[in-house]
Amino acid sequence: MEFDVEDFLRKAVAIGASDVHLAVGEHPTVRKDGRILKINMPLLNDEDLDRSYDSLLPRSARDNLENVYDLDFSYEIPGVSRFRVNLSRQLGKNKLVIRLIPYYVPKIPELNLPESMEQFAKLNHGIVLITGPTGAGKSTTIASLIDYINTNYAKHIITIEDPIEFIFNNKKCIVSQRQILLDTATFSDGVKYALRQDPDVIFIGEIRDRETVTAALKAAETGHLVFATIHTNDAVQTINRIVNMYEPADRGVVRNQLASLVKGTVSQRLVPLKDGSGRRPACEVLVVTSTVKDFIEKDELDNIYDLVKKGSFNSMITMNMSLYNLYSNGLISEEVAMEASDDRTELAQMIKGAYSGVTTKTDSSDDDF
Repeated sequence: MEFDVEDFLRKAVAIGASDVHLAVGEHPTVRKDGRILKINMPLLNDEDLDRSYDSLLPRSARDNLENVYDLDFSYEIPGVSRFRVNLSRQLGKNKLVIRLIPYYVPKIPELNLPESMEQFAKLNHGIVLITGPTGAGKSTTIASLIDYINTNYAKHIITIEDPIEFIFNNKKCIVSQRQILLDTATFSDGVKYALRQDPDVIFIGEIRDRETVTAALKAAETGHLVFATIHTNDAVQTINRIVNMYEPADRGVVRNQLASLVKGTVSQRLVPLKDGSGRRPACEVLVVTSTVKDFIEKDELDNIYDLVKKGSFNSMITMNMSLYNLYSNGLISEEVAMEASDDRTELAQMIKGAYSGVTTKTDSSDDDF
C-alpha cells in the first residue's frame, strides 16, 4: 500500500504524539511522551516522500523546491490539528519532521506550570524570556500566556513566528499573527514594523541574532510587553547568552539594558512521569527584582542562584528545586530527576536518604498504530 501522509498524521494525533519523523529508508517514526517510537510499517522510499511533499508543501514553495535544502512551513488538517513542518535532506535524501500543534491552547494550570507564571502575563511592559531545548514546550507555554492576556485584557497582540503555530481567535484582544517570509522578512523587521502597528504585546517566535535582540530591547524601552523564546538551558545564564551576542565594547550597555528591561526568565524541560502517563514541565523561574537587577548590572550571576536557593520569594525557583518537588511528590523517579538536572551533585544532596531505589522504564519500538 502507498504511504498516505495525511492518514499517518491523523493517527499520530489520535495517539497523542508530539512529532512525526519521515525519512527515506526508515520506518515512519513518532515521538510520544518524549520517546521515539518506530511504527511497524514498511520502510519509506523516495516516492513516499515525494508524495508527502506534494501533499504538504504550500503552493508558493513548490516551484523553487530544487534549490531549497531546508524549509519550515505550516500545514493543517481541518478539524484535526495544525502542524509545523520542517523539510530537509540527509545524505542527499529527503526528510520531513512534523510537529503537531493542537487547536486548543491549554491554560497555565492545565500545563502544570507554576502559578507564578501568570504574573508575567499581567505586566504592561518589559521583556519575558522563555528558554529551554527544542521540544521543551516553550511554544505551548507562550501560547498559554498569550491566551491569558487575550482572555482577560483588551489589548493588541502581535506575534511574529516562523512558521505560525497556535492560531488565536480574538477574545478581548485583537491578535495579529505574522509569519516570516510570508508577512514580514525577518524577526527583527517584524518587530521594527510592529512598533508602527499600535501594539501592546509583541511575541517574538525565536531570538536568533543580535538584530532581533536590539529590536526587542527597543520595543520594551518604548513601553511594550515583549515575550520571546531562546534556546538556552538555564534561566540565569540566558542573560549572558544575549550579552555575548554583542561585541565586547557594547556588552556593558546591553547588560544594563537587560537589567532594566527583563522582568523574568523561565527555563523549562519536560520530564516523563513515573507512571508512564505523560510528561510534566520542570521549571526554573527567575523574577528580576531590584536585587537581581543589581547582580545583573554587576555581572554577578552566581549570586542570583544563591539568592533563589535561600528561599522561594517572589515565586522564584531553581531547576533542581522544581525537579525535587516533582520527585518528592512521587511524580518522577530519581533517575529521571538526575538526568534532567544540570547540577546532579546538588540534587543528590537534596534527595539523599529520601529514596533508595530507581524506577526505570524500558523503551518500546516497532509499535503499531
